[in-house]
Amino acid sequence: MSTLFSIRTLFILIIIAVIAIIAFFILPVSIPIIIALITAMFLEPLVRLLQARAKLQRNLSVFIVFLLFLTSIGIVGYFLTTKVITEGINLVENAPSYINEVNRVWRDFQSDMNNASEDLPPEFVTEISMQVDKFLYELRIYLTDLFNIQNIKSIFTNIPNYLVSFIVYLIALFLFLLDMPRLKAGLYSHLKEETAAKVKFMSSRLSYVVFGFFKAQFLVSVIIFFASLIGLLFISPELALLMAFIIWVIDFIPIIGSIVILGPWAIFHFITGDIGLGTQLSILAVVLLVIRRTVEPKVMGSHIGLSPLATLIAMYLGLKLLGILGFIVGPLLLIAFNSAREAGIIKMNFKI
Repeated sequence: MSTLFSIRTLFILIIIAVIAIIAFFILPVSIPIIIALITAMFLEPLVRLLQARAKLQRNLSVFIVFLLFLTSIGIVGYFLTTKVITEGINLVENAPSYINEVNRVWRDFQSDMNNASEDLPPEFVTEISMQVDKFLYELRIYLTDLFNIQNIKSIFTNIPNYLVSFIVYLIALFLFLLDMPRLKAGLYSHLKEETAAKVKFMSSRLSYVVFGFFKAQFLVSVIIFFASLIGLLFISPELALLMAFIIWVIDFIPIIGSIVILGPWAIFHFITGDIGLGTQLSILAVVLLVIRRTVEPKVMGSHIGLSPLATLIAMYLGLKLLGILGFIVGPLLLIAFNSAREAGIIKMNFKI
């Protein structure tokens, strides 16, 4: 019978909607466990490969893979932490000189404005002065709120929570790796043979696409990181690694981009009179933007099969509904829907 939705499809959609509503409230407090499950899915092929090649039992293979993963996190974390903290200290130590430079430029600007305003109407000069004072006052209030002691205190007071979440993540990851075959068997035991075959196809397709999604994001972020690092080594070697790391973190969020860091940085040097450095930073910002806009659609399309428009919409809706986590969850839900449709679990063949 040709209908827009069959009863079975409608039932599946209702179940998906209920799961989505429940997930909307559970996801924000389950981030460590969810990330652990996703990480376990990525590490599962390595466990199976080690079992097949080295003829080891699963428990030993899981322990080796988990230990290698933990060692990698430790090495990368130590390197980034020590380097970022070192360059951050240098930045803080040089902050007074930056502030003095801004004050000098501001005094020169006021002197130039006073000389230029001698031939201007008093009302115009008064209005300009009021707007400049208003801007500086709002900027001071914003910076005071941003760097007040309460915000800094909240960061340090949340460190135990972050540590607990990280420990929960590691424990959950290890347990997921151990129980992955049993979890899959338990899931398939509740399905009919035909449905189980479709779910297996969907899961294999979903695993491939999800891996491609994260691989694509990682490849793009690596390109951005090294491009910014190479550029900054020529522009500002003393801050190269710190700023490249910050740009990499910010640029991983597609809607924001590296311009958020490089733009104000370039404007600061333009204001302080260092036109050359400001121009170099502006060129680097444009280069990074061109690289992302050129590379990202091709990498995404080749690895996950989603158009850039569909990826952008999924990320934006995920951001609005789930916050930062939605940048990842949004495209994953779209990928899961497409995989279910390819597997025949969801059928939406209709014409109007």
